[in-house]
Amino acid sequence: MWIILAIGLAVAAFWMFTLWRAARHEARAEASHPPRGQFVEIDGLRIHAEVMGNGPDLVMIHGSNGNTRDLTYALAPLLARQFRVILFDRPGLGFSDPLPKPSAGIAHQAAAMMQAARELGADRPMVLGHSYGGAVALAWAVHHPEAISGLIAVSAASNPWTTPLDPLYRVTSSPIGAAIAVPLITAYVPDSYVIRSLQEVFAPQPEPPDYAAHFGPGLSLRRSSLRANAWHRAILLDEIRALHRRYGEIAVPTEIVHGTADDTVNFDLHSVSLSRQIPAAQLRALAGIGHMPHHVASEEVAAAVLRAAQRAGLR
Repeated sequence: MWIILAIGLAVAAFWMFTLWRAARHEARAEASHPPRGQFVEIDGLRIHAEVMGNGPDLVMIHGSNGNTRDLTYALAPLLARQFRVILFDRPGLGFSDPLPKPSAGIAHQAAAMMQAARELGADRPMVLGHSYGGAVALAWAVHHPEAISGLIAVSAASNPWTTPLDPLYRVTSSPIGAAIAVPLITAYVPDSYVIRSLQEVFAPQPEPPDYAAHFGPGLSLRRSSLRANAWHRAILLDEIRALHRRYGEIAVPTEIVHGTADDTVNFDLHSVSLSRQIPAAQLRALAGIGHMPHHVASEEVAAAVLRAAQRAGLR
């Protein structure tokens, strides 16, 4: 009996220490990389937005486990010379509130950001999405065609795939994993783990030397972000299966930019297919570029935005 009690007390002490360490890690990450924009409230949901530049409205949506800082590193400042750029933290990531799990998918994220854009005076912006954010941008174009003037899909997840969900996401998207594994990750996984992951995502190009310091790896390791991102990834395939049948309805000027050496989102499956599914789509293939063209080929991505704006009559 005393042994069981001692074990129970030891487990409880370890768990209390873990929660304290996780909270300390989160506080340190938010102190070093605080929100830099403003908050827009939509039906009680706070969405963090950064706005820069002047000109036609352009909404930019980041990918998995990211935040606005991914897009403000290189691409947003470049485009802000000619556009009013609006960047959102997707719900549950960065500093935006999460959506309830039953309504946390790409369609609901698109609706929330569309409403937030309207609150900022952008009724019919162009919309650029990278990777997972590209799927959200596609959902925006399909479900809200009256609220978009042009679409730019960058390394966008767009069509059903056959590879299984990553084991980490299978664990962290489950109820037990979200309750137990996620706090352990936040408490004990160092920011260097995220930095190494970034290097893999940038391959075959090198990660810019100061990118991690700008991005804030610790923000991605917060419990709320890990849970939201895992759930987004767990339900994405089923959402894509339903959405991709409707791409033919997209009528706005569409530019697709994708690196042919992308090992994260396959070029042929996602972008070549997408270019055939959207009647108004034009595909720009970037030979030898990986998953992060908005960093390693920023000028090419900016040129695609300009082409979409010209085709939409905004330039």
